[in-house]
Amino acid sequence: MDYIAIGIGLILLIKGGDWLLDAAVALSLRLKIPKIVIGMTVVSFATSAPELIVCVKSALKGYPDLAFGNVVGSNIANLALVLGTVLLIHPIEVTKSFYKTDWPIMILATLVFFFFIKTDGFLSQTEGGTLLVLLFVFLGYLLFFQKKAIVEEQIEVEEMEFSFQKLILLLFSGGFCLWLGSEVLVEAAVSVAKSLGVSERIISISVVSVGTSIPELSASIIAIINKERAISIGNLIGSNIFNILAVMGTTALIYPIKLIDQAILEVDLFWMLGVSLLILPLVFFPKRMRLGRFEGLILLVVYGAFLVQMFS
Repeated sequence: MDYIAIGIGLILLIKGGDWLLDAAVALSLRLKIPKIVIGMTVVSFATSAPELIVCVKSALKGYPDLAFGNVVGSNIANLALVLGTVLLIHPIEVTKSFYKTDWPIMILATLVFFFFIKTDGFLSQTEGGTLLVLLFVFLGYLLFFQKKAIVEEQIEVEEMEFSFQKLILLLFSGGFCLWLGSEVLVEAAVSVAKSLGVSERIISISVVSVGTSIPELSASIIAIINKERAISIGNLIGSNIFNILAVMGTTALIYPIKLIDQAILEVDLFWMLGVSLLILPLVFFPKRMRLGRFEGLILLVVYGAFLVQMFS
């Protein structure tokens, strides 16, 4: 029954995120906010909503390892599982903004988060606030100094014409589904962990994190099938940046979180950092500024190795 509850919770999170995203974009367009700004802020925040809600709920309910494991696992899954799967379907041409903006900022965010957690296994409100400040500095830098990079990597924003009543309905429906989905998912995940005799960390990194990465995977595959150029490595890297700076920053600001399972410190954080670092040489070797099926296979093998060592 718990496994069914996990599935229901993930479905509610995904649908809630979709509805919230549609409503947020429609509202932003109605307020005449430029599409580039919407793509970099509204869309990014909305697509991170499932991770954010799950992390905040986990922290408030006293399950800190679920919160940490969700973000760390999602970041590993985005670059190894999602990107690897997408590359097996179709190669991706990499733009210059990858090594000028996207990858360096992701590594900086990862290292700051790594330092905060590694020092004492605790993410305080001050550190959470620092992550959020870095997020707004990053957005400001992109919007005012890197407009070319934004144009290269921007998320496609569709024109959406909703009546005011439908817009409100989508907002409330999305918010309600996110809340209910997080309630069901967190409780079911903890119950499964206890029944199997495994830690919350393993459930969060293997099941919850992959579930909250499903929107990125499905959106990427759909974009490739439709031959859209919008999907790029930059969008997945942007998701990782938001997971660290926005999701963990907001969670810690609301409720400071302390790790219980030291394996997140001693193992998982190093895997997240290692996968993030691996992307750079893959972009340049063997073929410069292009990721193909060979690189996708490498990433999937790395993700498989990560899962094997976690359960071994």
